[in-house]
Amino acid sequence: MKASAAIRHLVEKVLYIKRLTPDLENQINAELTRMGYVSDVDYEALELLMDHMDRGLIQLVSNP
Repeated sequence: MKASAAIRHLVEKVLYIKRLTPDLENQINAELTRMGYVSDVDYEALELLMDHMDRGLIQLVSNP
């Protein structure tokens, strides 16, 4: 997987399963830390994820 698509891919996975697990959240955070910046595409993906979470479409879970 290309590094530039990693965050978008992770967000797509969250949107598909409609759950944000600690593992997926940690993977997103690790990728953001590794990259050191947020590209426009990643920002839009994260913005979409937050919008879905705010509307209650994504469940935040403690265990998968």
